Amino acid sequence: MMRAALALSLTLSGSQWAEAACRQALALGLDVSGSVDAREYRLQLGGLAEALDDPRLRDALLARPGHHVDLMVYEWSGSGDQRVVLPWTPLRGAAALDDAITLLRSTERRAASPATALGDAMQFGARQLAARSDCRKHTLDVSGDGLSNFGPRPRDIRNSLQNPPLGPQELTINGLVIGAKDAGLDDSGQAEVGALASYYRAEVILGPGAFVETAEGFEDYARAMTRKLLRELDGRAYAQIPPARDQ
Repeated sequence: MMRAALALSLTLSGSQWAEAACRQALALGLDVSGSVDAREYRLQLGGLAEALDDPRLRDALLARPGHHVDLMVYEWSGSGDQRVVLPWTPLRGAAALDDAITLLRSTERRAASPATALGDAMQFGARQLAARSDCRKHTLDVSGDGLSNFGPRPRDIRNSLQNPPLGPQELTINGLVIGAKDAGLDDSGQAEVGALASYYRAEVILGPGAFVETAEGFEDYARAMTRKLLRELDGRAYAQIPPARDQ
């Protein structure tokens, strides 16, 4: 009797997710701390817009009518200093995606704390995802160009997010680390990017299949973001974009 009840429960649960209108909630956190200057800020916002407008990514986002992706974008710097740039937006069609891209391209920078509170940024993103309980998958992406230097340790926040109430079902945290300009041109730059990627692997990412993508400077951000989002939405598209060196 108990086995039968359990089997029925699993069947109903599977049917619920199969019929969920929202197949994935995707929250993107962008680093706007003091290490990011005005030009790099624009490359980051513009790079995300460019990635979302890539034909391959548009296809991946809009490929399943009736089973859409919910997207939100926020900026982060110091503790308690996060700003939602794009509120939760159901990408049910091309018009919604176009509106999101336009908003990102027109967003102006605001004054922000110079600190890098990565743990707080992770917690903020997880709170946003916890509100999307009707979505089947929950993915948090955190971009950054440096180590956390303020607030709770990212590792402690990550460990706390493995359990409710902030850890929604199937929460995944991926990272996108941004190296210094022209980092790919010398060994020291490559070592710096590699060290930051290792830090994100040890302190930030969470969940089965979680990964860290690398951008060799903000000029490379659009390519890296496109590659990362394609991997998250459809792993088969991952091989279509060449990786950065020394990932």
